[in-house]
Amino acid sequence: MKISINNHSYEANKGERLLDIARSNQEHIGYFCGGNSICQTCYVKVLEGSELLSPLSVEEKALLSETLIKEGTRMACLSTVEKEGTIRVVSLAEEVKRAFETNPLQLTEYAAKMGWESIVKLPDTMRLQAEREFDLWQLLSDVISGIGDAFQLLANAFLQAWSVRTEGDDTNTEVCRPVHFNALCNSNTEKDTRQVNKQIAA
Repeated sequence: MKISINNHSYEANKGERLLDIARSNQEHIGYFCGGNSICQTCYVKVLEGSELLSPLSVEEKALLSETLIKEGTRMACLSTVEKEGTIRVVSLAEEVKRAFETNPLQLTEYAAKMGWESIVKLPDTMRLQAEREFDLWQLLSDVISGIGDAFQLLANAFLQAWSVRTEGDDTNTEVCRPVHFNALCNSNTEKDTRQVNKQIAA
């Protein structure tokens, strides 16, 4: 089945978490806690197909305010695909990015709203987290992995923007097309050589 995350289409299977689909496709979504429903950065707004997802769990109800729930907000780490169909979501991180690009003045109001909705649920959130039991080493591993993935997304976005800018510069002979954070412009990175392209075109 198909799922659209931030206007990008991906393949998905029943039983997969929205977070895992986003991570496997390096999609722009927050998950600093590595998917353990602690950091509350993996908010997504379901634009279509909410009935195809798992019902709101006790954990989600403790983390999400009534306002956010009415707006279609879900936690990507706690939402799984249960039925076939079309699902469209946009992440909180993507909404912030779009606001910054189109109208940065909206960010103050947006941050104030999200901050208030978090404060409203703070007692429920604290109670939920206090009752949970964690494997400390697994949690630490997940957090490190989540932060590493976030930095990789940032690095790729920066280098892709850089490659687009350098394509207009004829003095530049090679343009790096980053694939992975740990392979930044090295011999394993796919490269586009202008001189070779001109020879092929001839």
